[in-house]
Amino acid sequence: MKSILIKDTTKEEREEIIKASLDCGGGCENCSSCWLGGGSPWDIYQDYIDGKREISEINRSYMDEYRQGRQIR
Repeated sequence: MKSILIKDTTKEEREEIIKASLDCGGGCENCSSCWLGGGSPWDIYQDYIDGKREISEINRSYMDEYRQGRQIR
């Protein structure tokens, strides 16, 4: 598997990585994540696409915000 780190990818490759990762097969029209507070996945991962933050950093920040100090695994 090829590295998905920013230093090893182009912006176009990062867009494809996010697109492939978010494709659950159901299509966005059947998903309630965004309007239930999850936020737009494209907005959430834009910093990765733009080469500003790694996916792991974004995921960590998102989970810290979601958990709000609760012990959720």
